[in-house]
Amino acid sequence: MSKYTEQPLSFDRLNTVPLDDRGGKVRIEHFARPYRKGDGVNGLLESLPKLLAADSFRGVIGALRQAKARKRAILWGMGGHVVKCGLGDILIDLMRRGWVSGFVMNGAASIHDFEIAIAGQTSEDVEAVLPDGRFGAAEETGREMNVAIVDGVRDGIGTGEALGRRLETLAKPAFAPHSIMAAAYRAGVPVTVHVAMGTDTPHTHPAADGAAIGAGTHHDFRLLCSLVRGLDQGGVYLNVGSAVVLPEVFLKTVSVVRNLGHPLADFTTVNFDFLQHYRPKVNVVERPHARSGGRGFAVTGHHELMIPLLAAALIESED
Repeated sequence: MSKYTEQPLSFDRLNTVPLDDRGGKVRIEHFARPYRKGDGVNGLLESLPKLLAADSFRGVIGALRQAKARKRAILWGMGGHVVKCGLGDILIDLMRRGWVSGFVMNGAASIHDFEIAIAGQTSEDVEAVLPDGRFGAAEETGREMNVAIVDGVRDGIGTGEALGRRLETLAKPAFAPHSIMAAAYRAGVPVTVHVAMGTDTPHTHPAADGAAIGAGTHHDFRLLCSLVRGLDQGGVYLNVGSAVVLPEVFLKTVSVVRNLGHPLADFTTVNFDFLQHYRPKVNVVERPHARSGGRGFAVTGHHELMIPLLAAALIESED
């Protein structure tokens, strides 16, 4: 016999309901179906469950298709890992097909892309070179990026455009076709670069000019505010792999555009990352749509898998 004064509660008079009356959020019509040989990308997408991330992914594709059809802005915000995992050629192809209105980079993305253009390689082994202080000490990267930024400020252009312009003469012919900044500059597609002082390796180079770095990135912030106006009524902003800098920058652009009286509502935001962090979740997916319509999606997965899949789905949707 139990020592406890409390006894288990009797369920004899518990009220139950018929399963048909209760209903369910998951029904067999939502189930995935097995992939059939030869179905292709569209068939694969249609075979996915009509639930959760699969539905979100289809929602992103639908929003991008609508934005392109309505000629609304499609802005790609990118962290450094997007370039490091070899997606430059995919994004350049999407740009040429009309799926990109502008590229928005943090400092790391611009560095990796710049190195791809001039050397065909990037991403040093930090653990191997940090002990003796060689991390971030690549001469050509630091020198040439800083020269480009200083020259750009002198000529009244921002960091993204200045780096693309520099690559016109500096990039190696074998490597230039794989550089997002070089391809975008040739195509006249805006690139903006957003840095925090001290976050990027060129800031440690003797040629670094703090005033120029600040002026160049502030120019690009104002340019991004202009681009964000084009999101109104159907545009799409994608944050791919930036956990802090770009989500903070993007939220400020949303506020600036509205503060200046420009309409900005009913657009779509997307966060692609292999982890869902706080700032992208609130600053990209949620807050921009408060009392303004639109929708935000969060899609979790490795960039090297999800972005090529997204690109394939967009290409298959083309007329």
